[in-house]
Amino acid sequence: MKAAVVARAGSTPVYADFHDPHPATGEHRVAVTAAALSPVVKSRASGAHYSSSEAFPFVAGIDGVGRLDDGRRVYFLLPRAPFGSMAEATIVPSSNCVPLPDGLDDITAAAIANPGLSSWAAFRERAKLSPGETVLINGATGTSGRLAIQVARHWGAKKVIATGRSEAALRTTGADEIVVLTEDTDALDNAFKQSFAGGVDVVLDYLWGKSAERLLIAAARFTQEGVPIRFVQIGHSSGANINLSAMTLRSAALELTGTGLGSVALPRILQTVDELFRAAVKDGFEMPTRAVPLSQIDQMWSSTTAPPRIVFTMPAKA
Repeated sequence: MKAAVVARAGSTPVYADFHDPHPATGEHRVAVTAAALSPVVKSRASGAHYSSSEAFPFVAGIDGVGRLDDGRRVYFLLPRAPFGSMAEATIVPSSNCVPLPDGLDDITAAAIANPGLSSWAAFRERAKLSPGETVLINGATGTSGRLAIQVARHWGAKKVIATGRSEAALRTTGADEIVVLTEDTDALDNAFKQSFAGGVDVVLDYLWGKSAERLLIAAARFTQEGVPIRFVQIGHSSGANINLSAMTLRSAALELTGTGLGSVALPRILQTVDELFRAAVKDGFEMPTRAVPLSQIDQMWSSTTAPPRIVFTMPAKA
């Protein structure tokens, strides 16, 4: 079969032949129709992600959409190594498949699953967002951040504040308030001060780095006694490390947590995906996508996380 094959750590996947998958007891063979390109897929392929495999070669991709042998459409997560989602077919534990609801097409499902899961799990599993609360999304101009705004609305957020480097892009997110992430630290601190002075209950952070440092300092200054600000770390496109004073955490009611593979039990992740898909049909979640044949994997691999989201489609015959 044809697949996006990673030959060694750090190498770009190539469109090549890979041996056919044969399911064992308790597994499904999935004829893949769509698989999205995401930061975690790139990170795992490079060997940099904490869940990366050390065995090569393998097929790229951790999730996707396809059909079982009986014709059912499913979303699937974490195929059995060395198989991945970016192939004509893959093997997945039967328990790792979620039926797709009518009204949600394969491309959209593949596109929203990973970014939608990040914010859905953050709001429900970590922050416990309640209707009427205010949310700040740090890094809202990428695909995940934009979808997070829609998910926040779904769960009844009263106000959504969006941050990002491009003012023009921020104004297209639909947020109630925007903060431009300038390199001027004083200006950035002042902007965050104004946002937190108005009240912020939950922060979703897709960036880490400098902006997260300044956000945590601002949050610490405006927490109310006994009413913590819940800060959920999701991505680190601005850097993997920050400098955080111990006094910042000791002097304020801050709850600092993270969400990702391993932080939420797999059965709950799959239930969350099912909830997300149903909400996407009900509320009409939108995400700009670009469907690309898997044969173009090498040209598209370096694409950024900014919209549209790249979704690879498989050859018609698996």
